[in-house]
Amino acid sequence: MEGQLFGGAGQVQARRRFNVIFAGVCLLATVFGILFLLVLLREVLAEGAGWLSLDFLTRFPSRFPAQAGIKSALFGTLWVIGLTALMAFPVGVGAAIFLEEYAPRHWITDLIQANISNLAGVPSIVYGLLGLALFVRTFGLGRSVIAGALTMALLILPIIIIASQEALRAVPTSIREAAYAVGASRWQVIGEHVLPYAMPGILTGAILAVSRAMGEASPMITIGALTFIAYTPQGPLDGFTVLPIQIFNWASRPQPAFQNLAAAGIIVLLVVLLAMNTAAILLRAYYRGKVKW
Repeated sequence: MEGQLFGGAGQVQARRRFNVIFAGVCLLATVFGILFLLVLLREVLAEGAGWLSLDFLTRFPSRFPAQAGIKSALFGTLWVIGLTALMAFPVGVGAAIFLEEYAPRHWITDLIQANISNLAGVPSIVYGLLGLALFVRTFGLGRSVIAGALTMALLILPIIIIASQEALRAVPTSIREAAYAVGASRWQVIGEHVLPYAMPGILTGAILAVSRAMGEASPMITIGALTFIAYTPQGPLDGFTVLPIQIFNWASRPQPAFQNLAAAGIIVLLVVLLAMNTAAILLRAYYRGKVKW
Protein backbone atom coordinates (compact mmCIF):
# COMPACT_ATOMS: atom_id res chain seq x y z
CA MET A 1 0.00 0.00 0.00
CA GLU A 2 2.83 2.38 0.91
CA GLY A 3 4.64 1.53 -2.36
CA GLN A 4 1.54 2.29 -4.37
CA LEU A 5 1.16 5.61 -2.56
CA PHE A 6 4.73 6.70 -3.25
CA GLY A 7 4.51 5.36 -6.78
CA GLY A 8 1.37 7.40 -7.40
CA ALA A 9 3.01 10.54 -5.96
CA GLY A 10 5.99 10.01 -8.26
CA GLN A 11 3.73 9.74 -11.27
CA VAL A 12 1.97 12.96 -10.31
CA GLN A 13 5.29 14.79 -9.98
CA ALA A 14 6.50 13.41 -13.32
CA ARG A 15 3.28 14.52 -14.97
CA ARG A 16 3.64 17.99 -13.49
CA ARG A 17 7.24 18.26 -14.72
CA PHE A 18 6.11 17.19 -18.18
CA ASN A 19 3.33 19.81 -18.17
CA VAL A 20 5.79 22.53 -17.13
CA ILE A 21 8.27 21.54 -19.84
CA PHE A 22 5.52 21.31 -22.46
CA ALA A 23 4.16 24.74 -21.50
CA GLY A 24 7.68 26.20 -21.70
CA VAL A 25 8.24 24.74 -25.16
CA CYS A 26 4.87 26.09 -26.36
CA LEU A 27 5.67 29.53 -24.95
CA LEU A 28 9.10 29.52 -26.57
CA ALA A 29 7.61 28.48 -29.93
CA THR A 30 4.97 31.21 -29.69
CA VAL A 31 7.52 33.90 -28.85
CA PHE A 32 9.79 32.74 -31.69
CA GLY A 33 6.89 32.78 -34.16
CA ILE A 34 5.81 36.27 -33.10
CA LEU A 35 9.37 37.62 -33.34
CA PHE A 36 9.80 36.06 -36.79
CA LEU A 37 6.49 37.59 -37.91
CA LEU A 38 7.53 41.00 -36.61
CA VAL A 39 10.80 40.80 -38.52
CA LEU A 40 8.92 39.93 -41.72
CA LEU A 41 6.45 42.76 -41.20
CA ARG A 42 9.30 45.19 -40.59
CA GLU A 43 11.00 44.17 -43.83
CA VAL A 44 7.76 44.40 -45.81
CA LEU A 45 6.91 47.81 -44.40
CA ALA A 46 10.43 49.11 -44.99
CA GLU A 47 10.42 48.02 -48.64
CA GLY A 48 6.81 48.71 -49.60
CA ALA A 49 5.50 51.60 -47.51
CA GLY A 50 7.15 54.21 -49.75
CA TRP A 51 5.34 52.84 -52.81
CA LEU A 52 1.85 53.04 -51.32
CA SER A 53 -0.26 55.82 -52.73
CA LEU A 54 -3.67 56.48 -54.20
CA ASP A 55 -2.20 56.05 -57.67
CA PHE A 56 -0.91 52.60 -56.69
CA LEU A 57 -4.45 51.57 -55.78
CA THR A 58 -6.09 53.07 -58.87
CA ARG A 59 -3.63 52.12 -61.60
CA PHE A 60 -3.45 48.90 -63.54
CA PRO A 61 -0.29 46.75 -63.74
CA SER A 62 2.46 47.96 -66.03
CA ARG A 63 5.89 46.85 -67.20
CA PHE A 64 7.19 50.16 -65.88
CA PRO A 65 7.39 50.02 -62.05
CA ALA A 66 6.73 53.73 -61.58
CA GLN A 67 3.43 53.40 -63.45
CA ALA A 68 2.30 50.05 -62.05
CA GLY A 69 -0.74 49.64 -59.82
CA ILE A 70 -2.81 46.96 -58.17
CA LYS A 71 -6.35 47.93 -59.11
CA SER A 72 -7.23 44.87 -61.20
CA ALA A 73 -5.88 42.43 -58.61
CA LEU A 74 -7.63 44.22 -55.75
CA PHE A 75 -11.02 44.19 -57.49
CA GLY A 76 -10.51 40.59 -58.61
CA THR A 77 -9.77 39.53 -55.04
CA LEU A 78 -12.89 41.25 -53.73
CA TRP A 79 -15.00 39.60 -56.44
CA VAL A 80 -13.62 36.12 -55.79
CA ILE A 81 -13.70 36.30 -52.00
CA GLY A 82 -17.18 37.83 -51.95
CA LEU A 83 -18.64 35.09 -54.16
CA THR A 84 -16.70 32.42 -52.26
CA ALA A 85 -18.14 33.48 -48.92
CA LEU A 86 -21.61 33.85 -50.44
CA MET A 87 -21.55 30.24 -51.66
CA ALA A 88 -19.50 28.45 -49.00
CA PHE A 89 -20.96 29.93 -45.80
CA PRO A 90 -24.65 28.92 -46.17
CA VAL A 91 -23.76 25.52 -47.62
CA GLY A 92 -21.21 24.81 -44.90
CA VAL A 93 -23.45 25.91 -42.03
CA GLY A 94 -26.40 24.02 -43.51
CA ALA A 95 -24.34 20.84 -43.83
CA ALA A 96 -23.15 21.19 -40.22
CA ILE A 97 -26.71 21.67 -38.96
CA PHE A 98 -27.90 18.60 -40.87
CA LEU A 99 -25.04 16.41 -39.64
CA GLU A 100 -25.38 17.51 -36.01
CA GLU A 101 -29.12 17.97 -35.59
CA TYR A 102 -30.89 15.83 -38.20
CA ALA A 103 -28.68 13.05 -39.55
CA PRO A 104 -29.04 9.69 -37.75
CA ARG A 105 -25.99 8.13 -36.12
CA HIS A 106 -25.13 5.63 -38.81
CA TRP A 107 -22.02 4.25 -40.52
CA ILE A 108 -22.84 6.36 -43.57
CA THR A 109 -22.82 9.50 -41.42
CA ASP A 110 -19.50 8.44 -39.88
CA LEU A 111 -18.08 7.90 -43.37
CA ILE A 112 -19.21 11.35 -44.48
CA GLN A 113 -17.72 12.89 -41.35
CA ALA A 114 -14.40 11.13 -41.90
CA ASN A 115 -14.26 12.35 -45.49
CA ILE A 116 -15.00 15.93 -44.46
CA SER A 117 -12.14 15.79 -41.95
CA ASN A 118 -9.81 14.37 -44.60
CA LEU A 119 -10.80 17.02 -47.14
CA ALA A 120 -9.85 19.77 -44.67
CA GLY A 121 -6.23 18.63 -44.92
CA VAL A 122 -5.99 18.20 -48.69
CA PRO A 123 -3.36 20.52 -50.30
CA SER A 124 -4.82 23.51 -52.08
CA ILE A 125 -3.21 22.57 -55.39
CA VAL A 126 -5.48 19.50 -55.51
CA TYR A 127 -8.53 21.77 -55.31
CA GLY A 128 -7.04 23.82 -58.11
CA LEU A 129 -6.78 20.73 -60.31
CA LEU A 130 -10.35 19.80 -59.39
CA GLY A 131 -11.58 23.30 -60.28
CA LEU A 132 -9.71 23.17 -63.59
CA ALA A 133 -11.23 19.82 -64.56
CA LEU A 134 -14.74 20.44 -63.20
CA PHE A 135 -15.59 24.13 -63.47
CA VAL A 136 -13.25 25.40 -66.19
CA ARG A 137 -13.48 22.48 -68.63
CA THR A 138 -16.49 20.27 -67.81
CA PHE A 139 -18.95 23.07 -66.97
CA GLY A 140 -17.40 25.39 -69.55
CA LEU A 141 -17.07 28.36 -67.19
CA GLY A 142 -13.61 29.17 -68.49
CA ARG A 143 -11.04 31.13 -66.56
CA SER A 144 -13.66 33.33 -64.96
CA VAL A 145 -14.40 34.82 -61.57
CA ILE A 146 -17.16 32.29 -60.87
CA ALA A 147 -14.82 29.36 -61.62
CA GLY A 148 -12.29 30.76 -59.17
CA ALA A 149 -14.96 31.39 -56.53
CA LEU A 150 -16.36 27.86 -56.85
CA THR A 151 -12.87 26.40 -56.53
CA MET A 152 -12.18 28.44 -53.41
CA ALA A 153 -15.59 27.52 -52.00
CA LEU A 154 -14.67 23.85 -52.26
CA LEU A 155 -11.36 24.63 -50.56
CA ILE A 156 -12.85 26.28 -47.47
CA LEU A 157 -16.09 24.28 -47.24
CA PRO A 158 -14.67 21.47 -45.02
CA ILE A 159 -13.18 24.06 -42.63
CA ILE A 160 -16.51 25.85 -42.26
CA ILE A 161 -18.39 22.58 -41.75
CA ILE A 162 -16.01 21.33 -39.04
CA ALA A 163 -15.93 24.69 -37.22
CA SER A 164 -19.72 24.96 -37.37
CA GLN A 165 -20.15 21.43 -36.01
CA GLU A 166 -17.86 22.18 -33.08
CA ALA A 167 -19.81 25.38 -32.35
CA LEU A 168 -23.11 23.49 -32.42
CA ARG A 169 -21.75 20.78 -30.12
CA ALA A 170 -20.66 23.43 -27.64
CA VAL A 171 -24.27 24.59 -27.11
CA PRO A 172 -25.49 23.10 -23.79
CA THR A 173 -28.02 20.31 -24.10
CA SER A 174 -30.18 22.09 -21.54
CA ILE A 175 -30.90 24.82 -24.11
CA ARG A 176 -32.43 22.27 -26.46
CA GLU A 177 -34.32 20.48 -23.68
CA ALA A 178 -35.79 23.71 -22.33
CA ALA A 179 -37.01 24.72 -25.80
CA TYR A 180 -38.56 21.30 -26.42
CA ALA A 181 -40.20 21.46 -22.99
CA VAL A 182 -42.22 24.54 -23.93
CA GLY A 183 -43.43 22.94 -27.17
CA ALA A 184 -40.95 24.29 -29.74
CA SER A 185 -40.46 22.31 -32.93
CA ARG A 186 -37.05 21.03 -33.95
CA TRP A 187 -36.52 23.84 -36.45
CA GLN A 188 -37.60 26.44 -33.88
CA VAL A 189 -35.12 24.99 -31.40
CA ILE A 190 -32.31 25.13 -33.96
CA GLY A 191 -33.14 28.45 -35.59
CA GLU A 192 -34.15 30.46 -32.53
CA HIS A 193 -32.01 28.94 -29.76
CA VAL A 194 -29.14 26.72 -30.90
CA LEU A 195 -27.95 28.71 -33.92
CA PRO A 196 -27.75 32.12 -32.16
CA TYR A 197 -25.68 30.56 -29.38
CA ALA A 198 -23.39 28.85 -31.88
CA MET A 199 -23.04 31.79 -34.27
CA PRO A 200 -19.92 33.33 -32.64
CA GLY A 201 -18.04 30.05 -33.05
CA ILE A 202 -19.36 29.59 -36.59
CA LEU A 203 -18.19 33.07 -37.57
CA THR A 204 -14.76 32.36 -36.08
CA GLY A 205 -14.41 29.35 -38.35
CA ALA A 206 -15.62 31.38 -41.32
CA ILE A 207 -13.04 34.08 -40.58
CA LEU A 208 -10.22 31.53 -40.62
CA ALA A 209 -11.53 29.87 -43.78
CA VAL A 210 -11.93 33.11 -45.75
CA SER A 211 -8.50 34.27 -44.57
CA ARG A 212 -6.97 31.09 -45.96
CA ALA A 213 -8.78 31.52 -49.27
CA MET A 214 -7.62 35.11 -49.65
CA GLY A 215 -3.97 34.14 -49.37
CA GLU A 216 -4.03 31.12 -51.70
CA ALA A 217 -2.30 31.48 -55.05
CA SER A 218 -1.79 27.91 -56.30
CA PRO A 219 -5.49 27.09 -56.99
CA MET A 220 -5.91 30.36 -58.89
CA ILE A 221 -2.78 29.72 -60.95
CA THR A 222 -3.94 26.16 -61.66
CA ILE A 223 -7.34 27.18 -63.01
CA GLY A 224 -5.67 29.78 -65.21
CA ALA A 225 -6.20 33.12 -63.51
CA LEU A 226 -4.43 35.83 -65.50
CA THR A 227 -1.14 37.30 -64.33
CA PHE A 228 -1.59 40.60 -66.17
CA ILE A 229 -4.90 42.29 -66.94
CA ALA A 230 -5.65 45.96 -67.48
CA TYR A 231 -9.32 45.91 -66.54
CA THR A 232 -11.52 45.10 -63.58
CA PRO A 233 -14.12 42.30 -63.60
CA GLN A 234 -17.62 43.55 -64.35
CA GLY A 235 -19.39 40.23 -63.80
CA PRO A 236 -18.86 36.66 -62.61
CA LEU A 237 -17.95 35.41 -66.10
CA ASP A 238 -15.11 37.90 -66.68
CA GLY A 239 -11.41 37.11 -66.50
CA PHE A 240 -9.60 38.08 -63.34
CA THR A 241 -6.44 38.10 -61.30
CA VAL A 242 -5.99 38.20 -57.52
CA LEU A 243 -3.56 39.83 -55.13
CA PRO A 244 -1.43 36.73 -54.39
CA ILE A 245 -0.85 36.15 -58.13
CA GLN A 246 0.03 39.79 -58.76
CA ILE A 247 2.41 39.78 -55.79
CA PHE A 248 4.03 36.58 -57.03
CA ASN A 249 4.38 38.07 -60.51
CA TRP A 250 6.18 41.15 -59.18
CA ALA A 251 8.34 39.20 -56.73
CA SER A 252 9.57 36.87 -59.49
CA ARG A 253 11.05 39.76 -61.49
CA PRO A 254 14.72 40.63 -60.95
CA GLN A 255 14.35 44.42 -60.86
CA PRO A 256 14.49 45.85 -57.29
CA ALA A 257 11.60 48.21 -58.04
CA PHE A 258 9.28 45.26 -58.66
CA GLN A 259 10.38 43.76 -55.35
CA ASN A 260 9.22 46.97 -53.68
CA LEU A 261 5.93 46.75 -55.57
CA ALA A 262 5.49 43.18 -54.28
CA ALA A 263 6.04 44.41 -50.72
CA ALA A 264 3.46 47.17 -51.25
CA GLY A 265 1.04 44.55 -52.59
CA ILE A 266 1.58 42.45 -49.47
CA ILE A 267 0.67 45.46 -47.33
CA VAL A 268 -2.54 45.98 -49.32
CA LEU A 269 -3.39 42.29 -48.96
CA LEU A 270 -2.85 42.46 -45.19
CA VAL A 271 -5.01 45.58 -44.90
CA VAL A 272 -7.86 43.97 -46.86
CA LEU A 273 -7.55 40.83 -44.77
CA LEU A 274 -7.59 42.79 -41.50
CA ALA A 275 -10.58 44.84 -42.66
CA MET A 276 -12.60 41.71 -43.49
CA ASN A 277 -11.59 40.06 -40.23
CA THR A 278 -12.54 43.18 -38.27
CA ALA A 279 -15.98 43.23 -39.86
CA ALA A 280 -16.47 39.54 -39.06
CA ILE A 281 -15.25 40.02 -35.47
CA LEU A 282 -17.69 42.89 -34.97
CA LEU A 283 -20.50 40.72 -36.32
CA ARG A 284 -19.43 37.92 -33.98
CA ALA A 285 -19.41 40.34 -31.03
CA TYR A 286 -22.89 41.48 -32.00
CA TYR A 287 -24.25 37.94 -31.88
CA ARG A 288 -22.40 37.23 -28.65
CA GLY A 289 -23.91 40.33 -27.06
CA LYS A 290 -27.42 39.18 -27.99
CA VAL A 291 -26.97 35.82 -26.29
CA LYS A 292 -27.71 35.62 -22.57
CA TRP A 293 -26.14 32.56 -21.01
